[in-house]
Amino acid sequence: MATGHYARTSQEDEEVFLQSHTSPPTTLFRNRFEIRNPVKLCKGADLFKDQTFFLSQISQDALRQTLFPLSGLTKDFVKKMAAEAGFHHVLKKKESMGICFIGERNFENFILEYLEPKPGNFVSIEDRTVKGTHKGWFTLTLGQRARIGGQRDAWFVVDKDIATGDVFVAPTTNHPALFRDTARTDRFHWIAVDPPPELVRTQMMECHFRFIHQMPLIPCTVTLNMDGSVWISLSQPVRALTPGQFAVLYKGDDCLGSGKIIQLGPSEYTLKTGRERLVASQQQKDEPTPGPAS
Repeated sequence: MATGHYARTSQEDEEVFLQSHTSPPTTLFRNRFEIRNPVKLCKGADLFKDQTFFLSQISQDALRQTLFPLSGLTKDFVKKMAAEAGFHHVLKKKESMGICFIGERNFENFILEYLEPKPGNFVSIEDRTVKGTHKGWFTLTLGQRARIGGQRDAWFVVDKDIATGDVFVAPTTNHPALFRDTARTDRFHWIAVDPPPELVRTQMMECHFRFIHQMPLIPCTVTLNMDGSVWISLSQPVRALTPGQFAVLYKGDDCLGSGKIIQLGPSEYTLKTGRERLVASQQQKDEPTPGPAS
């Protein structure tokens, strides 16, 4: 299979064509003594258009039989080739930045075509006052601007309570309630099938992380859990980490795989308010107790 993704593998193209078909194993577990040489998924030459993020759930068997003809080319060079070949109509097309399967349209309206509205409140994360109402927590994502009628200042979604339908908002786009530095995934999908030996041996590994295509890679420490999930501790807090999005890990040029984010660590705002309460509590304890009146 040849695809137009900007990515590459550790296999040469000739190796893909020379492979003979092998039936998948019929046993539940693979032979632990089998000698394996897994194919790696690597970044393409065009680091800006690199699409390994979208391929991070690919299976080893599929990757082994895949070709990426654009692996060593940049988008600009591909456009130059297209122009020389006379494909001018392709060059005139604007690049789509929307969600590919729904196009560039209002996301809230699109979702409400399929789901019943579940009205709830916009609640301030700072003083818990109700700022307005929304049509359903599922129409909103962390970090986006909340459209709240009657509010002159901008408010941004920082958290959601699915049980009550409350959507928590903060008054600035870079409010500390939007920043977190830890996340847990479900069972992690390793492109090589097995976790890296370093991680298996020590249960911890340093690598790089992203959860949005084209976001800068962030150094992180990964901890492997017994159930195959991982905890990811970032070297710096990032804005709008969101459950349901995928945490993709990289080691050098290699995309190691990905896992769906299912749990977040505390926000910078939660940690800050916790520290302030602790200090206030300690100061109360240190205050001298008034003695009996003489």
